[in-house]
Amino acid sequence: MADAPAVRVRFCPSPTGNPHVGLVRTALFNWAFARHHGGTLVFRIEDTDAARDSEESYEQLLDAMKWLGFDWDEGPEVGGPHAPYRQSLRMDVYADVARRLREAGHAYHCYCSTEELDARREAARAAGKPSGYDGHCRDLTDEQVAVHRLERREPILRFRMPDTTIAFDDLVRGTLSFEPENVPDYGIVRANGAPLYTLVNPVDDALMGITHVLRGEDLLSSTPRQIALYAALADIGVGDGGTPRFGHLPYVMGEGNKKLSKRDPQASLNLYRERGFIPEGLLNYLSLLGWSLAEDRDVFTVDELVAAFDIGKVNSNPARFDLKKCEAINAEHLRRLAPEDFVRRLVPYLQAPGLLPAEPSDAQLELLAKVAPLTQERMVVLGEIVGMAGFLFAAPEDFAVDPDDAAKVLTADARPVLEASVRALEGLGDFAPEPIQAALREALVEGLGIKPKFAFTPLRVAVTGRRVSPPLFESMELLGRPETLRRLTAALAALPAA
Repeated sequence: MADAPAVRVRFCPSPTGNPHVGLVRTALFNWAFARHHGGTLVFRIEDTDAARDSEESYEQLLDAMKWLGFDWDEGPEVGGPHAPYRQSLRMDVYADVARRLREAGHAYHCYCSTEELDARREAARAAGKPSGYDGHCRDLTDEQVAVHRLERREPILRFRMPDTTIAFDDLVRGTLSFEPENVPDYGIVRANGAPLYTLVNPVDDALMGITHVLRGEDLLSSTPRQIALYAALADIGVGDGGTPRFGHLPYVMGEGNKKLSKRDPQASLNLYRERGFIPEGLLNYLSLLGWSLAEDRDVFTVDELVAAFDIGKVNSNPARFDLKKCEAINAEHLRRLAPEDFVRRLVPYLQAPGLLPAEPSDAQLELLAKVAPLTQERMVVLGEIVGMAGFLFAAPEDFAVDPDDAAKVLTADARPVLEASVRALEGLGDFAPEPIQAALREALVEGLGIKPKFAFTPLRVAVTGRRVSPPLFESMELLGRPETLRRLTAALAALPAA
């Protein structure tokens, strides 16, 4: 018995718009499948649609793959034996294959106009028949072709589907079969000579020796067409004659039981990066959209995912995107980060609003390292560091209290609390958390008879700018006595009259 060929999978996105989570899930499953089997991941760019594709989107795709930690064995910036890996640079390949398909009788010119096609489809629907292409131009005579050319009709090239049932074993959905009346002849080259997706992807798969195609369920209807095309390609000597095995991944559903569209705000990968999701957390959650490591375990590392990944265990039912669960899993991965790694990842989120410069000083990094342990257990995404610890890095003239929190907490009733706090802290010898807490408790809880919740909340808002912050007394220590007193005094001056 011959050995199975080495696994070769491909990820071939179109560079249109921003990368979205459905695309990332597809990339993840292909990458995990390749790595699990010790195979090859081919990263290929499907950029034959000049009207929709952009160089900016192409760069975003590369950046997204690198940020997520996906490495590829062949493709842009890596090269490989089947270069180039951008389809826009392979037009001569597709033109040659299209010519050979036509010469071998696997494809033919179709001169039907859009209006004629629409009319015949409508008539078929009215008669209760399949409304796909009816093969009108399959066997034109030379005279008919001459007439069409005199009328200056520009033909497309159609692939000639076999008149037999096409069946295949889907890695996710089991055995599927398609009757010939439901899979009509289809276009592979536009009238202007531009090749279509229906031609270029199978041609590249054949030439690049792809063994498995893992892709979205929305492409399932094109699979029998491509299987027939692989056979035709083998007949004309394109590729090694093999047909990839297909696995069609379930839809990712958004709100209202609708497929998550790339136009939905929660679908944008950039949104998650900007909020401060980390690759470990996001990939962990996305892997759960149709697959699981174990019934009782939702949190795991990328290495554990790769070791356990089995395409046969992907569920064919639609998977619902649950933002709350995604956040919870990301928070768990944040807590697992080593302290120095956590600090390193926080820096860009403090730089974005100008709280840290492009080159932070040693003192600023030391301060961030001190506050990080106070926030790591409380954060869901890295971007929350701005609200939680930004008060430590704001210049005195830039510090501001949240208006809503100020309106609710810094009322006239807060005056005796702030005044007593200033007196207590001014006379404090050791400005450390325990002495600070003891002095404030004596001044406010015992001295003014105020419950801790009501005593310390005005202090927290005045010092950190928010009602939610790292531990108050540790925050005061990190801020330092002069700045702490300055903020308390400023808050006193801003209080409304009694």
